[in-house]
Amino acid sequence: MLSSVAPGPAVTLNHAVAVAEVRGPEAGLDMLEPLRRNTFLARGHRLHAVRGHLLERAGRGGEAHDAYVHAARLATSIPEQRYLNARAAATDALSRPAGWKLTGRLPGKAC
Repeated sequence: MLSSVAPGPAVTLNHAVAVAEVRGPEAGLDMLEPLRRNTFLARGHRLHAVRGHLLERAGRGGEAHDAYVHAARLATSIPEQRYLNARAAATDALSRPAGWKLTGRLPGKAC
């Protein structure tokens, strides 16, 4: 296993993705928790993007939205920012109650 030969946070991040594929997103998320304290990974977008993906797969749309937004802010590539913002928008829509619609108005206020 790579982690025994060349351990490091990036290897653990990739391992968490593999574990999530086999055991489910919550298992992968559990592996990501300690990585969130790693300042090197926390400064980049990859950890937050992976976390957003796993939260989305776990049905935790609101948390996934926040992780994707954070990842998009940290991404330096415009295509990556676009992708992450699109994922954020999609998960935000999934986390809203049925029938909810963005109108740009405050509840009970006429425009």
